[in-house]
Amino acid sequence: MLYYIKADQFFYPYDVKKGGYLEIKDGKFGEWMAQVPENAKVVDYSGQWIAPGLVDTHIHGFGGADSQDAEVEGIMGTMSEGLLSAGVTSFFPTPLTDSHEGLLKCCEVIGEHYAEARGAKVRGIFFEGPFFTEEHKGAQNPKYMRDAKMWEIDDWQKAAHGMLKKVGLAPERDGSEDFIRKATQAGVKIALGHSNATYKEAVAGIEAGASIWIHTFNGMSGLTHKEPGMVGAILNTPNTYAELICDGHHVRPEAAEIIMKMKGADHVVLITDSMRAAGLPDGPYMLGEFEVEVRDGAAWLPTGRPAASILTLSTAVKNVVDWGIATPAEAVMMGSLTPAKSVGLDDVCGQIKTDYAADFIVLNQDMSLAATYLDGEKRYQA
Repeated sequence: MLYYIKADQFFYPYDVKKGGYLEIKDGKFGEWMAQVPENAKVVDYSGQWIAPGLVDTHIHGFGGADSQDAEVEGIMGTMSEGLLSAGVTSFFPTPLTDSHEGLLKCCEVIGEHYAEARGAKVRGIFFEGPFFTEEHKGAQNPKYMRDAKMWEIDDWQKAAHGMLKKVGLAPERDGSEDFIRKATQAGVKIALGHSNATYKEAVAGIEAGASIWIHTFNGMSGLTHKEPGMVGAILNTPNTYAELICDGHHVRPEAAEIIMKMKGADHVVLITDSMRAAGLPDGPYMLGEFEVEVRDGAAWLPTGRPAASILTLSTAVKNVVDWGIATPAEAVMMGSLTPAKSVGLDDVCGQIKTDYAADFIVLNQDMSLAATYLDGEKRYQA
């Protein structure tokens, strides 16, 4: 099937094309062109913008389903299909800290069934834990936290059929540097977070091969003039990727702006960190083994601190523009290409490029989501 998308703007990786038409052929992107052949089929989005489908590399759940449940229908059905309403066309199901056996079950389910996703495509698995520190445990159970061992990764990766793409850890834990070196050599991206590391310990983790920072500012040692900590290391390591939860609760816009100015849109990864309550009404929900209260646009622990969010990625992209801290092109990049690059997936998703799967979104000029396409087929209409 061949058709052409007409729109006011097309967000390419490092360029915004004004007007014209984008060719969609057999579910893949073709060329952008100023004019189309006579009698061509045109889908007219005049007054609107076309952007690559969003890529969420850190998301626990959506629409009542959660990665931790290790249920095929929940992940490949409810989450996958629901995420299309958030503009997400590729994602990493993200289990929390758990026992070896609990995480093994997640790997088995996702590794054996990821190709069955009915909506957004499962591109890999992110383990947010269990190699964290109790000082910054967040909404995770410290009884499962432990030092990182390669035998666990080997077990999980075998069960996941190679889909375990990203693992988080606290770099101050014993043996972390050796583990990071071995894990990265095995093709796993290492993300640092939920950590009380000193600046020196954090930078040592980066030098060993880690390249991503888990939800910057949240669950980590802060910056002071005497001990720059994890936050100082993020600001001072230019070739690393900083995740940000831009819901207005986890990080103030001013703090997010500092990270964006220091790192650039090509090294800031917008994530949701959302839990099963995303897309559902307020009320009590379970996050792993802990009960949280969803209200006022976030999920809250009984202590009054925010837990995993209920943010959608399309809202995060819109927020950073509304806050005046990013241009539309920068916001799109931080929600699509940069996440894909951070986990080595920019060869298959995260950008409009000839012969890539035609996974894209239609944006209104206020950055709100109008539609989501998967393999050239419209799957969600706002």
